[in-house]
Parts: sequence; C-alpha cells; structure tokens
Amino acid sequence: MRIPKRPVSFCLSLFSPEFPRPLDSRISFYSGFHYKTPNFSFAKPKQIHSTGVNQLHTSYMMDKGQKAVLGDKRLSSEPMESSDGVQEPCIWSSPEGGKDEAELGKQIFCNRSLNMRNIIAVGFDMDYTLAQYKPETFEKLAYEGTIEKLVSNLGYPEELLGWTFNWKYMVRGLVVDKKRGNILKMDRHKYVKVAYHGFRELTKEEKVGSYGNTLIRDAFDEPDYALIDTLFSLAEAYLFAQLVDFMDNNPGRVPAKVDYARMYKDVRSAVDMCHRDGTLKQMVAKDPIKYINEDKSIVPLLKMLRDSRRATFLVTNSLWDYTNIVMNFLCESRTLDACNFDWLQYFDVVITGSAKPGFFHEESNANLFEVEPESGKLINTDNGTPMAQVGNTSPSITLKKQIECCRVFQGGTVRHLHKLLSIESSSQVLYVGDHIYGDILRSKKILGWRTMLVVPELETEVKLLWELRDSRKALQLMRSDRDHIEDQIHRLRWSLDFEDLNADQKQEKSALVEDLELQRNQVRIKHQQTQRECHQNFHKVWGQLMKTGYQNSRFAHQVERFACLYTSQVSNLSLYSPNKYYRPGEDFMPHEFNILPM
Repeated sequence: MRIPKRPVSFCLSLFSPEFPRPLDSRISFYSGFHYKTPNFSFAKPKQIHSTGVNQLHTSYMMDKGQKAVLGDKRLSSEPMESSDGVQEPCIWSSPEGGKDEAELGKQIFCNRSLNMRNIIAVGFDMDYTLAQYKPETFEKLAYEGTIEKLVSNLGYPEELLGWTFNWKYMVRGLVVDKKRGNILKMDRHKYVKVAYHGFRELTKEEKVGSYGNTLIRDAFDEPDYALIDTLFSLAEAYLFAQLVDFMDNNPGRVPAKVDYARMYKDVRSAVDMCHRDGTLKQMVAKDPIKYINEDKSIVPLLKMLRDSRRATFLVTNSLWDYTNIVMNFLCESRTLDACNFDWLQYFDVVITGSAKPGFFHEESNANLFEVEPESGKLINTDNGTPMAQVGNTSPSITLKKQIECCRVFQGGTVRHLHKLLSIESSSQVLYVGDHIYGDILRSKKILGWRTMLVVPELETEVKLLWELRDSRKALQLMRSDRDHIEDQIHRLRWSLDFEDLNADQKQEKSALVEDLELQRNQVRIKHQQTQRECHQNFHKVWGQLMKTGYQNSRFAHQVERFACLYTSQVSNLSLYSPNKYYRPGEDFMPHEFNILPM
C-alpha cells in the first residue's frame, strides 16, 4: 500500500466519519490543498483477524511478490536484493531510497511540527520499541508464568493451570475497574462506550448506572482503576477477566476474603514474581527468534542517524545482561552461540536499569553506576566520571575503551544523560518509545523532550481504514439523513403544538410525523448495525483502536496530546531523511467542516 507522491499530512481525525458529505464518490484528504484520491490498488491481506493486538509480522503482511499501484506506476513493497542474493532493507539514505513515499502503514504521522535539523540526540527504549515481541509466544509465556505463580505462591486452585491464553482478545487503551471487575473502553471525554464484566458485555443500563455520573468520569485512575496502556499488560488483563468469570461462577473456589480488587492485585504480584525470578528473560535468551521479531532495518537506521552526526542513546528498564542479549539479536552481532558487544558501536550512551518513569524526574537522587560489559560489574561514578576503588588507582573500564565510543551505565537520572551527551536544551532530544505514560508523557510533559510513540497496531489499523472507506462514507450519509429527518419531525411537532391548525391539517401533519418517525427508526437501526459491523472489522470486541463510535478513543487522545510523532515501527524512521521537517495537518473545528473545501 502506497500513499501519493505529493506529501499528505495525516492526523488522528483523518478518517473520521464527522467529515462533511463529499461532493462526489471520491474521498478528499485535506492538507492545505484540495487533493483527490488517486487510483490505489492494494494487495489483499492473506488473512484478516479482527484484533488490535500486534500482528504486523503475521497476518497482515502483503502477499509476497505483490505490488502496490500508484496511478500507472508500480512500486514494489519488498526490500531491495543485494548482489549476493540477500535481501536488504531499502532505507532513505540508500541509492534506492527516498524516491517514493513510504507505504501508508509505515508512514510517520505528525501531531506537532518537528524539524529534525534541531535534534542533536535521538534516544530509544528497547522493549516493544527496538525489540518487538511476538504476542503469540512472549505474552503466552508471561501468561503461563503468572498462572503458575498464582497457584504455587498465592493459593489459587490448580485447575487454573489448564487455562489457555487468547492473545488476540485484549487491546491497548482499556481501563480495568478493579473494584467492580469490569474492563472498559472509553472515548476522549471519558465516557464509557464499551464495558465487560469478565467476558460478559454490560448492558446500556448497567454502564449508565455505574459510570453515568459526571464526577466519576473525572477519575478512572489509580488506585481504583488500572490502565492497560502497554502491550506487556494484555496478558494480565486477559487473565483478570478469566478470574472474574471464574469467581462469579465458582463462589468459594478462590482464596478466602479475595474480592475483585484483591484478585487484580494478586495478578500484578504474580507478574512481578515472573520478572523478578528471571524465568521470562531466560527463555527469551535461549531462543530470541522465537519471541522477538527480526527487523533488518534497525542497524541501517542507527547508522544513518550516526552518519548524520546525531548522538544516539538507549534508555531501558531492562538490566545489562538481558539488554545485551536482545540488542545482539536485533543487531545480528551473535557469533556462534555467544554474544559480543559490537552493537555498542551504534550508540553513544546506553543506560540500563533506568527505572522509568522516575528516570525523567530531574529532582531524582538515583545513583549512576558504570557497567563493565564483560563481567556486568557496577563501578561507582561521580556524575558519569569513574571513581577509583579503594586500593585501585585505575577506575577506567577496558573492553577497547567501551568500543571506543559507547559507555554503558545503570540507574541515574536524566541530568546524568544530558551531561554525558552535552545536551543544553531538552528540545534538542527526540525520544522514541512505546509506553504512553512511562516513555512519552513523562519525557514530554516534565522535560520537554520531543517524542515519537511506536504503535505497532497502527499498521493494521490504517490498512483496514482504507479497505472500509466506503462503509465509513455510508455511515456519514446515514448520520446526515437521520439529522435531516429529526429536524423535520421537530418542525412538525412544533407546528402541531403551537400553530392554529384545523382538524384536517392536524391529521395530515400527524400522519407525516408517524411516517418520518418510522424512517428515523429504520435509519437509526441500520446506522447502528453498520457502525457495529465496521468496528468489528478492527476487533470483534473492542472495535477500532483509535475510535469509540465517532469520537477519538481515550488512547488516541493521549497519543494526540503527548506524541509529537507516532508510527507503527521504530525502523520507519529509516524511510525518511534524518533532516526532515515533519509538519502536521491543519486542525479543524466542527464549524469549519462545511465551509472549507475538503
């Protein structure tokens, strides 16, 4: 799938059904000029699953060998093949790159203007940013480990060990109501639009009864609520829903005095146990390719950034041993069965065990330790300067002077990072992460860093948006028709109530009202059915990730507020010039839609 060669800026509301009725059957995108959709032709996905979970490397890849068509020019969606027969990623800085626009699913979308010429340092998170985990294996591993801890450590029934994990069921952007045992999806105004108790959908009356109060809508935060805002959280949310159903249907089978809130706390404790005992990381270390998606564009991206004279850094909550294993896999630095440290050449500074989001608080007093890569030992530092140990006058680390350029640390704060990279202004930093709160919100709101959010689900989302464009136009027309019919009903009722009419006139207008009410009900039912079917194409339960009905979802609202840029994969940066000026599309208010040409 390709976008037009003329640049079109996209925003979260691009495909909103609230755009006015088009003048013809074509969709018009607005980015400062009138643009008519070209004759696109996309490869049909191999298999469509209605889920918002990360399936970018499985079900939604284009058929191998397929081409995307732009007018009468065919553009290959496959990477270039080198002279030795090995397929290489086509990046912007390569001879073949930069000639055509990126595929729509790999485009970088802009919320706030960002001139890359002003960026002197680009930083990355690792887990679910540089390293994209496979949910069908990695999240299943986490799920099974959590159940084992619930049974063996927290006294839950052994029959839980026979449960299975549906990795496609949960999506990001949901909220767990710990006290009621509900899982919610809400819009940007915090109105609950979809709600389930366990796996039972709540009725409209139940939703209004629990969440219809405007004072409640202002909350939805800890300690009574939990946010499912990372891909790491999907397995625990699914397990919590299973436990809610189990407790409702099997009273007395869970440990004594356990309610919904305590049950969620137990799930969180079990998840933490799995991470603390190292079981998950040991399994990943044994067979990384089973749990992590390969991305051959990571190294070319890092090389391009460094060639453009920008500093690069890594800030991750993972500790050094695990970080080294994952980065070796991503950068293809493994030699036989052993890891080496070649990947460090792509970074100026690596900070492990950063304890984000606390890392972003400048007032934090966390100590910074330098890591000796070969042994993993920690060396005391004074703001990054190694300190000699008692009886030792040589505090420096060997390993070829840390690969000549990169230094590895653990802990510390953003103050240390700025000093190590000689950063004078926070606005000179672009940080790329996947966690809307741990990575993006804190770094943006507290520091003023520029931010890019990785949203793997986006690649699937925009492809489905294109495929469903006719359905969304039909919804737009039905909504307009319904408004027009209701306006006629209101006019006739006003006439019946307040105008001096004779008996025949009243009978005639009353009959018209009945006919119009019948039409309105038919349009309303058809509209609701079509809208539900449209959303179910994205996910059978939760619908479109970025929408709830006609409103942006709560997740989309957070993306819009805190991410300067957002995209489906970190390697999409390699498809653009490192000096690109990213510009957003124009914002529109409702009063502008029917006035300005679209």
